[in-house]
Amino acid sequence: MSLALTIFLLVFVGQLISWIGQTVLQNIAYSMYQSIFNASTVKRQKALQNEILTTKKELLQTSAQDEFAKWAKLRRKVDKGLADLEKLNSELSSAQTSFSLTFKSVIWILTSGAQLAVGWWYRSQAVFYLPPGWLGPATRLFSLPFAPAGSVSCWAWQMACKRVINIGERIAKDFVVQVQGSAPVSAEKAGS
Repeated sequence: MSLALTIFLLVFVGQLISWIGQTVLQNIAYSMYQSIFNASTVKRQKALQNEILTTKKELLQTSAQDEFAKWAKLRRKVDKGLADLEKLNSELSSAQTSFSLTFKSVIWILTSGAQLAVGWWYRSQAVFYLPPGWLGPATRLFSLPFAPAGSVSCWAWQMACKRVINIGERIAKDFVVQVQGSAPVSAEKAGS
C-alpha cells in the first residue's frame, strides 16, 4: 500500500471516529464487553434488583406495628440486599472505568498515535513529488519539515487529507439537509 493511501486511511479513520463520537463507540464496545466478560455479574445485579423490589413491596404491605417481627425481618433483608447491590454496582463501575481508560488509550493509539508514528517514521521521505515550478516558491512549504524540496511531506499530506475529508463532510451534511428540505410536504404540514 502506498504511503499516500496509508496516511489518507489513517486520517479517515480518525475523522470517522470523531464523527461517530468516541463516547458512542465506547458505550457500544462496553456493552459488548460486559455481555461477554461480566454477564454473570450483570445477571446477579438484575436478580438482586428484582429481589429487592419484591421484598420492598412486601415490606410496604406489612404493618410495622401489627407484624413487627415480619416487618423487621423484611427490613433487614432489604438492607442486606441494598448493601450487596451497592457492592455489585461498585464492581461494575470499577470495571467500566478501567474499560474506559483502556478503550480511550487504544483509540488514541489507533488514530493519533498511528498518524504521529507514520509521520515520524517517514518524516524525511516524499509522499509524492509536485511538478517542477507548479506552485513556484510555495512548493517548499509542502515539503516542510524534512522532506526533499519539490515534494509533499507526510505532515503536509496529513493536513491536506484532513482538510479534504472535513470539506467532504460539510458537503455531505449540506446535501442531506438540502434533500430533507426539498422532501414533499406531508398532509399534516400542508393543513397547518
